[in-house]
Amino acid sequence: MADDTQRLAVLIDADNAPASIVDALFDEIASLGEASIRRIYGDFSGTRQKGWQGVLNRHAINAVQTFNYTTGKNASDIALVIDGMDMLHQGRIDGFCLVSSDSDFTRLASRAREQGMMVYGFGAEKTPEAFRNACNRFIYIENLVVSKRESDEAPSAGKNAPRSRKSAGDALPLIRKAMDQMGDDDGWYNLGILGQTLGKLYPDFDPRTYGNAKLSTLVRKTGAFADRKGADGAIEISPK
Repeated sequence: MADDTQRLAVLIDADNAPASIVDALFDEIASLGEASIRRIYGDFSGTRQKGWQGVLNRHAINAVQTFNYTTGKNASDIALVIDGMDMLHQGRIDGFCLVSSDSDFTRLASRAREQGMMVYGFGAEKTPEAFRNACNRFIYIENLVVSKRESDEAPSAGKNAPRSRKSAGDALPLIRKAMDQMGDDDGWYNLGILGQTLGKLYPDFDPRTYGNAKLSTLVRKTGAFADRKGADGAIEISPK
């Protein structure tokens, strides 16, 4: 593995993440870096976390058993945050993958970013905005599940076109705002830099939300931009 590969701590809130995402989750994390630490937090003494119990060994996830001794107090959340803060100060990792739809981890994400670490959040679209925006990048589990299922079920037809919950046109205001942030000299915008700007403005921006695996495909489907190859071979786009 390359020396510059990010070492990531994957911390999963079992109460707020379904076991059905596990394969797609680790496929996505593999594209970001190495999942050096893999822990899941929850009360595994009963049947509530049975789904997770069946996949822990397959992905070498260490279960951290937490008993909720008092009603209304989530011991799992507290344990996850304490471990996260310990890892933050030990300096053995480059970033976190926080898997939860719970806003309780907003401060942990913010604190890690203050230390210069990358923070990737994974949660449902219902995840509170505060937590999504506290992450460098927030990835909806709905996109992971759809992409994984369609890749497995239709390897020769449409695997790069996830079913969308929003249309390409819904992305237009976001793309235009990113362009305004970039500025331009000749009316053409580098697509790679546009993608980086979108990520900074909207941590949860993902072409898959709009039914496209790639930003270039999404931009073309809006019908609002011309595209060309720049002098360095990179794709550039310009409003029509």
